Amino acid sequence: MAKESFDKEIQFLRMLSLAGGAYSRQQFADRLGISVHTYDKTLRNLKEMVTVLQQNLPVEQGAELSEWLRYNYYESADPLLLFLFRAKSLKETESLRLTRLLTALQSEELTAKELHDRCCEQTPDDSLLPDEKTIRGDLKYLEEVGVILRVNEKRPYRYKAANDLIDQLSGDELLDLYDYVDVIANTQIPSVQGYLLRDTLKKALRNRGYPPEATETHRYKYNYHSRILDEAHLYTIFGAIQQRRRIRFLYLSPKKGMNYTSKNTNPLFERESAGVTDSILPLRVVYDHQYGRWYLIGHHARMGIKKFRMEGLTQMEEGEPVEEAEYAARLQQLDKQMENSWVTDTNRTVKVAVRFYNPVRSGANFIRERVEAQGQWGVITEESEAAFLYEITVNEIYEIKPWLRSFGSSCEILEPRWLRKQFIAEWKEIRSYYESL
Repeated sequence: MAKESFDKEIQFLRMLSLAGGAYSRQQFADRLGISVHTYDKTLRNLKEMVTVLQQNLPVEQGAELSEWLRYNYYESADPLLLFLFRAKSLKETESLRLTRLLTALQSEELTAKELHDRCCEQTPDDSLLPDEKTIRGDLKYLEEVGVILRVNEKRPYRYKAANDLIDQLSGDELLDLYDYVDVIANTQIPSVQGYLLRDTLKKALRNRGYPPEATETHRYKYNYHSRILDEAHLYTIFGAIQQRRRIRFLYLSPKKGMNYTSKNTNPLFERESAGVTDSILPLRVVYDHQYGRWYLIGHHARMGIKKFRMEGLTQMEEGEPVEEAEYAARLQQLDKQMENSWVTDTNRTVKVAVRFYNPVRSGANFIRERVEAQGQWGVITEESEAAFLYEITVNEIYEIKPWLRSFGSSCEILEPRWLRKQFIAEWKEIRSYYESL
């Protein structure tokens, strides 16, 4: 799949999952910045992807796109937003060929020539037969990603599926591993690898005869499912960081309400792009757990340190490399500016002093435990059995403010005074909503 197409599908699925059926076709297309014709074409492409991914699956494991779009409270992120990772960059012929290779290697060790013969036997008469060079390229790719193993050191090389871990586990051990992966995939970041591993374990349990109910003993609500789509950019960004390369992209600010802009090749339909084409040297990727947002932070040639919300990045490409000395200097500059960042802020520092009140007549002091777990480098000073003092110096207060507000009446702002006044005004406004009752 082309990079631009993948960007479009990311934004398409994000809006579809968040808005559901709230928009008409025209409204949906307007929000994405595409035509209704492109909207229909994208929907057809998604349906075709589903068809390819369902090849050779049992009936009970297959699914129509309409079923995947149906909202399920506990499965909102899987598989609708996840299947794009399985489909990315795979043509139908590649998907079928890799499936045949992996199926053949499940039960025996085979050489590249033997696998080529197997693929040719299973390829329909009206389809193009793969050559041995293509099969060797597929095997090299599958070996690099850890799906298969080379079992000998001399030619001809023999390969087998990398199922040793799963095969050596008993049924109870496999269930325990599945439950653990299920929890971690829904609570840790990043989550895509966890979901893919969970699917593999689920298939292994079904192959051993376990009913579907065995994997549904626990249910989780995945709160920030759109972050799964943002993970698509991580591999390109981390690769650029490792190679000390700049990256180029089109940035669509989330504040402007435009989620996508097409690359128009037809001169009759050319229009000015709503986004901004930019180039930076990527230095850091930061995840804000409070809002479920990924941020890319890098050095801009003209504006210095610059931050971008990951969900606004499209059409990303690697650029030219930089010298190691330049990269180290930029990274040192960023680390200095972010030394007191609650998340990503690099503005002036502010000292914040807060009094937290311990819960009354409660066996567990969940206020203290939460401050200790989430308060980062802040300092706690004991005041009395009823309260304790928390002090921290941060870059601005905009990022720490929602965290402080979330404690409600258990938190009293002491410094700075202007922040205390802001909180007083906010709580008065909230109180006014309830006065009539």
